[in-house]
Amino acid sequence: MVAKYSLRTPHAVYAGENAIGNITDIIRTCQAKRVAVFTDKGIEACGLLAFSEEAIQAAGVDYYILNEIPAEPSYMAVQKIVDQFKEENADLIVACGGGSVMDAAKLASVLVTDEYGVKELLDDPGMAHKCVPVVMIPTTAGTGAEVTPNAIVAVPEKELKVGIVNDDIIADYVILDARMIENLPRSIAAATGIDAMAHCIECFTSNKANPFSNLYALEGLKLILDNIEKACDNPRAMEEKNCMQMAAYYGGLAITASGTTAVHALSYPLGGKYHIAHGVSNAILLVPVMRFNSEDAAFRSRLALAYDYCNSGKIGLASTVEEKSEWIITRMDEIVKHLNIPTNLQEFGVSKEDVNDLVEAGMQVQRLLVNNMREVTPEAARKLYLEIL
Repeated sequence: MVAKYSLRTPHAVYAGENAIGNITDIIRTCQAKRVAVFTDKGIEACGLLAFSEEAIQAAGVDYYILNEIPAEPSYMAVQKIVDQFKEENADLIVACGGGSVMDAAKLASVLVTDEYGVKELLDDPGMAHKCVPVVMIPTTAGTGAEVTPNAIVAVPEKELKVGIVNDDIIADYVILDARMIENLPRSIAAATGIDAMAHCIECFTSNKANPFSNLYALEGLKLILDNIEKACDNPRAMEEKNCMQMAAYYGGLAITASGTTAVHALSYPLGGKYHIAHGVSNAILLVPVMRFNSEDAAFRSRLALAYDYCNSGKIGLASTVEEKSEWIITRMDEIVKHLNIPTNLQEFGVSKEDVNDLVEAGMQVQRLLVNNMREVTPEAARKLYLEIL
């Protein structure tokens, strides 16, 4: 556990019934004159954007919509959106969408200046500085992008996803309204929910774990273990969906305070080259990486602590460190299978001939691999990729 630690958070977070209505007051507080709404066409088509539009209209300001944001965008695609945004002279951003929409909005908030673009931030994230305030409204319960200092973009020439990390990217306001995920398709709810579960368990077992990250990672993990299956299976399970929104937010806070590990590091090439959805690639790798790490005694002890927190008050499940750590891994495996998420790469066109490239790309993500409690060598990465073929 690191000796020094810190946590940067949004200025304000609104949650609960009709939380989106707070947009009106936020606009007035910021004295905004023109609002840029970042979203995608799917969000618009299913009517979710209407809640935000109604609140913006109540503030009596001009607004326009940027809805050409693709899923898992490349840095070039994000730059195109940023260029469109800069032409409109908006002084507040409202982002309503999943991780890709929110990450694009976060980057736009620091790219009004002509001093640098997305490509330059890939090389030097530290040059970014906040230019326009941002309101985040997640429409999934998983990525935690609404609260993290990270923006993930694909870099096609490297066949990799890369995180641009800078505290100035953190959103100014976050709105958690369960209506946004009420009718989320089960497959998307499942994949993003597993992403949140990975955030929590990885941050709790990270070499950078600290009291801040532990607090949010453990509570997020408990909420997920108790609620994810019902939240995904039952569209009307609003209490469980609200719990998943909070869990995803807590997972994002854990990332902000600590950092993910080998699951995320090794999943980035799968998204960058094969365009596998981020949550799905994490789900495929989650249990294999946990089992790899569990050969380390210190890692097993961390999982046992997670077990104790998540099962407080329950009797007779496990007693030894080995039993407790195995319970956590087995429970995560059960959830992945219950939610019908793929557990290998067979359907994505990945072959053994691709493993060398995957290992080379995965080992580039040292930003996250250094957080892993057990060292991931190229040989270990190769075995993990072969295991999921």
